[in-house]
Amino acid sequence: MSVTQEQILNALRQVKDPDLNRDIVSLGFIKGLEIEGNRVSFAIELTTPACPVRDQLKEQARSAVSCLPGVFQVDITLTSQVRSSIVRPSVAGTGSISLIPTIKNVIPVASGKGGVGKSTVSVNLALALAKRGARVGLMDADVYGPTIPTLLGITEAPTVDEHNRIGPVTREGLQIVSMGFFMKPDEAVIWRGPMLHKTVQQFLGGVLWGELDYLVVDLPPGTGDVQLSLCQLIPITGAVIVSTPQDVALNVAQKAIAMFKKLNAPILGVIENMSAYVCPHCGKRDDIFGTGGARKAAERLGIPFLGEIPLATPIRVASDEGSPIILSQPQSPSAKAFFSAAEQLAAQVSIRAMQGELQPQVKVTF
Repeated sequence: MSVTQEQILNALRQVKDPDLNRDIVSLGFIKGLEIEGNRVSFAIELTTPACPVRDQLKEQARSAVSCLPGVFQVDITLTSQVRSSIVRPSVAGTGSISLIPTIKNVIPVASGKGGVGKSTVSVNLALALAKRGARVGLMDADVYGPTIPTLLGITEAPTVDEHNRIGPVTREGLQIVSMGFFMKPDEAVIWRGPMLHKTVQQFLGGVLWGELDYLVVDLPPGTGDVQLSLCQLIPITGAVIVSTPQDVALNVAQKAIAMFKKLNAPILGVIENMSAYVCPHCGKRDDIFGTGGARKAAERLGIPFLGEIPLATPIRVASDEGSPIILSQPQSPSAKAFFSAAEQLAAQVSIRAMQGELQPQVKVTF
């Protein structure tokens, strides 16, 4: 007697997504279930192509179905469908989705102070998500010090159509816009708040982003006009905070966290950059700026910790050469650290999106 669809689904109910804490059947992940004699095939549709537990879920599902009587072959395909966490009823103070109708998730990357490697982290996170198969945009909102074109080795200018809409520059699957594209190398931006607000608005609604799963936004350091404009103009999925391990950087980073909370913007997690230096010759570890400070701060504040990025010469060299470590040395320990952080970030985005789907929406009034 051949196995039934009900038996297969009951077996798959034993497989749980550890981030969402629900089984993959009730989450609607099982697609295209087919039974042909002693062969069973189906797809597992994940909430992101950068799912950190994709292989784990696949093997658990295979094991659960293989144990059923009469099943001798199990073929599983992994697919993904990124959910949007910002398509929801408008809440006062959270902005409008009309500027970004084709973008599912907006993720600003922030820091309390300069010099912590925020832009390097932004570029490599965006590239890591794109390399995992997501549709990703990178918006350089660091108007005063735009470095994204340099970090990616981009020299060409974006296109502008007859309606004054900007066509982003494409690099390695990323759609990219930066104020650096519109400035001469020796020019400086000296603008007050209204001009900054207009620029952010233009980079959101006046760019031909197309369909994006994630828009990563590299913010200027601190807690100024650009951050305020971004949170006022659109609802954001959540912010990533970048800090180095030492106390002074963490203290300032907490101010950025406090700012986003005041703006009703979630915090997706903290990344500790320049975490430690490991000598490539002898393997000795040197905690130049200390270590573990960001993890402890995240735990104290109840915020997810997304990962540690080492202080490594190859990261600096690759950035200076316009070929980030994710591209130039994808198998290096530094690149793997960025991939891991990107996967943890994608998981946090999925958690927020699925929470919105699994729970009834509550209208908030003030």
